[in-house]
Amino acid sequence: MFEKLVPLNQERHARTLLSQATDFGFAKHLHMAYLTLQEFSLASPLYPIVFVEHDDSFSPMALLGLSRGQNLFVNADGRWEAHYIPAIVRRYPFALVASNTPDQFTVCIDEGSPWVGSSEGKPLFDANGQPTAVIDNVKRYLAELQQMDVATAQFSTWLQTNNMLIPLRLRVRDQDAVRQITGCYVVNEERLNGLSDMLFLELRSRHFLRAVYAHLLSLAQVERLVELSAERHAAQTRPDRA
Repeated sequence: MFEKLVPLNQERHARTLLSQATDFGFAKHLHMAYLTLQEFSLASPLYPIVFVEHDDSFSPMALLGLSRGQNLFVNADGRWEAHYIPAIVRRYPFALVASNTPDQFTVCIDEGSPWVGSSEGKPLFDANGQPTAVIDNVKRYLAELQQMDVATAQFSTWLQTNNMLIPLRLRVRDQDAVRQITGCYVVNEERLNGLSDMLFLELRSRHFLRAVYAHLLSLAQVERLVELSAERHAAQTRPDRA
């Protein structure tokens, strides 16, 4: 998604402008998007929520397509066709990157973004070299997301520690072929129902229970991906398509 991510710097970006574009073409090949714990309820009616393993830990993801490089929610005009867009996408073209100092992060900007330039938009720094409201809002938003990341990591760790995640084995019909979705994990509902009273109460007291059920209910949205894929294929193969 990022092409040229660099630290935000007053000297380097003194004349940089940020446009108010709504073109999400930058995410058209993003087939998964990281979700924070707080987003589960908003995302679950739209996207299947799965868990992906990396570096011996798990992260929740919204599944946006049936295959790598496919985002079924970004149309040919770059419009995002769903009423909720994952926060990790909405933060673009900014990101927080861990620094060499523990618990310290650097605000970075994607200089390769079509939203970033010098011809139109709102300035990042004023004539005196001070950050504008644009930067203040970005920093506030990124800080909120960082706090959400902490809770999300705690949630994922709890599931992993208590052996709640199993590989997703799912086969769907995509056009004329059967596609198998692999590399994803889901909560084992049987293990959930078999939790001891102590662990179930812990799950509830840590406010994780709602997210677990949102995740399980979201898996029905895989069928939505199949339907979107079929609609896109039909649109691309219409005889009258320009």
